[in-house]
Amino acid sequence: MLDESLLDAPERLTEADRRGLLRGAAEAGARVRTAARHAAEAGVGNLKPDGRPRAVLIAGPGAAATHAADLLGTLAGAGSPVTRLAPTGVAPAAGALRWELPGWAGSVDLLLIATPDGAEPGLSLLAEQAYRRGCTVVAVAPARSPLNDAVSASRGLFIPMATAPYDHDEPLAGAAPGVLWALLTPLLALLDRTGLLEAPPEAVGKVADRLDRVAERCGPAIVTYSNPAKTLASELAESLPVVWTEGTSAGPAGRRFAAALAELSGTPAVVADLPEALAAHSALLAGRLAAGADPDDFFRDRVEEPAALHARVVLLRDRPIGGLTAAPNARDLALGHDTPISELEPEAGGELETLAELIAITDFAAVYLALASGA
Repeated sequence: MLDESLLDAPERLTEADRRGLLRGAAEAGARVRTAARHAAEAGVGNLKPDGRPRAVLIAGPGAAATHAADLLGTLAGAGSPVTRLAPTGVAPAAGALRWELPGWAGSVDLLLIATPDGAEPGLSLLAEQAYRRGCTVVAVAPARSPLNDAVSASRGLFIPMATAPYDHDEPLAGAAPGVLWALLTPLLALLDRTGLLEAPPEAVGKVADRLDRVAERCGPAIVTYSNPAKTLASELAESLPVVWTEGTSAGPAGRRFAAALAELSGTPAVVADLPEALAAHSALLAGRLAAGADPDDFFRDRVEEPAALHARVVLLRDRPIGGLTAAPNARDLALGHDTPISELEPEAGGELETLAELIAITDFAAVYLALASGA
């Protein structure tokens, strides 16, 4: 059950935020600026690559590395494949995870290691393996971590992760807002230097500014009726979020939102891109999850009887390709099955800015849902 009264009680929200999730979301812009400074101090801006890498391989544990790979792959496009190296092991623990380079990886490829821990032996072994193969290695991890020594021994580039004091109070969630931007920002600066994507310092600065503006709109002191993140969290209470995305940038934002809902609040969600989502989820909305599937729900005792789980569509949109949009058909499908729909569309701006806004609002919503549901 969602405690909606908690959403408009900033002091209680702060007390409930034992993992520093709200602080991470609110300080995302500052984290971007710090991470950009760390990248500059590490010498990223002075790099003179001998051309674009054939492929970019990304390794790291958990959701943060997965989302970074998804975002970078989307921004880079088809010009240079971005591949996440999935770990193997018997448990999601630092000492149990192992990564392997694909057989074709060699001197024309770039290995990026992104981790909020840096103590994983498997990543240190991967850096050594890449050095033997001739791959260029760049790592982002906490300073003074074992990975720092391994990357230095492999003649790679190590960039200290932008951390905050409260990061060490509780185990970091992979989907935590601060973690993503701390790992992603230096990699954006690096791939800008290689020519794989456009993320010059001024564009990164605009991302930080956009994140600050979202924090002002979605912060804990802003009441629910004028706070898009609190409103979305309230709408998703006791619902199955069906996340539909439209536009290149909205895809990774939607996938991250679904992952954050699961990891932070324990809320399952399904996600798909328009227009394929209309066919993929048509049967789902026509079944028992539709709001109109239970005609007796109107007479349910709201105190004694738990609410049935019903779908709610969340439409994330950002500049559909070619100006063609499936949004009208998406609304017709949802409302035709008595399924409510929430929509988010960023303000105009560059691709990085609009992507950052979608991620930031949905991050805040996932955090509010987690805190208000006692997760």
